[in-house]
Amino acid sequence: MKFSELFYSIQGEGQLIGVPSVFFRTGFCNLRCIWCDTPYTSWQPESKEISVEESVTTIMGFNCRHTVITGGEPFIQTEDLISLCHLLTERGQHVTVETNATVFAEVEADLISMSPKLENSNPPANNRHFSRHQRERINRSVIQRFLARYSCQVKFVVDDPEDLTEIQDLQAEIEIPPETIVLMPQGVRPDQIQDKQAWLIELCKTHGYRYSPRLHIDIWGDQRGV
Repeated sequence: MKFSELFYSIQGEGQLIGVPSVFFRTGFCNLRCIWCDTPYTSWQPESKEISVEESVTTIMGFNCRHTVITGGEPFIQTEDLISLCHLLTERGQHVTVETNATVFAEVEADLISMSPKLENSNPPANNRHFSRHQRERINRSVIQRFLARYSCQVKFVVDDPEDLTEIQDLQAEIEIPPETIVLMPQGVRPDQIQDKQAWLIELCKTHGYRYSPRLHIDIWGDQRGV
C-alpha cells in the first residue's frame, strides 16, 4: 500500500476523541482541499510502500485495540483496504476508516468517519485541480450508501458561519441524521481553532449537531505523527 505514516497517539476528533489509537495514514488523495492539513498525502504525495501484512504486524505491535485508517483517501486503494480491514477485524481491532466519502467499497469497519468537503475546501479557480475538486468533492450516493450500511459520523470542516447553509442543504437532501453530524473548526494552529470555537459551538447547540475540537492540534500544533 502507498502510505505516509503509521503511529500511536490518541484520537483528536469526533465521537471517539481521546481514545488511544494507532493511526495508519495512507498516501494519495483524489481531492485537493486548499486547507489540507496533510499535504504530503495530496498536494505533494509521498510514495512510501508497505505490504498489508507488514502494516498489520506493526499495528498489532502497539498493543492497542483501536485502529484508525486515514489518509489521503484510503478507499482509492480499494483491494488493499479491504484486506487490511479484514485482517485487523479478524484480530479483534476496532477499526475506524476516515474518508472524504467520494468512493464506496464494502469493508469490515466499526465506524466510517466521513468528511464531505464543503465549498470552503475549493482550491483557487485558476488552479489546475479546481474543476475536478469542485465536481467530485460531494458524492451523494456514496454518502447514502455508507449511512445505510455502517455506523457513521459525518464530519464537516467549518471555516465560516455561512458554511452552515451548505451543510443543512446537504443534510436535508440526503437525510443525514443530525446526531451523526460533527462540526469542526478549520485550522492547523491552536489560535485558529480557538477563534472559531464560540460561534461554532452555538451553531451545534442550535441545530443538535456535535462539536468536535481538534485535540491533537491543541496539544501538539501542526506536527506529523501525533
